[in-house]
Amino acid sequence: MASVEKVSVALTPEQVSELKAAVEAGEYATTSEIVREAVRDWQLKRELRQEDIKRLRQMWDAGIASGSAGELDMKKLRLDARERLERAKKAGRCLNWSGQIWREPICWKSIH
Repeated sequence: MASVEKVSVALTPEQVSELKAAVEAGEYATTSEIVREAVRDWQLKRELRQEDIKRLRQMWDAGIASGSAGELDMKKLRLDARERLERAKKAGRCLNWSGQIWREPICWKSIH
């Protein structure tokens, strides 16, 4: 292992118990090993979140650069959405917010 720097971390008694239990069960050699793994997981999650934000900003910029969508007919949009929903319902499928269809019978119960 490369050079190590010790830091103090405040944990709840429950968290400390969980760490010790994992070590006693042989899942990890030390509690420090668990904490290092948690930090690596956090680093990866943080990196992925930053990549997501970068992609969202690019998509936002592309949308702005593409110009106006023009006038919107809200009555027509609602009618189209209701028709898509009815077709999906009859086919036993669900629509997500972007209009993509997937099979999941329970979803009808969850929206009614």
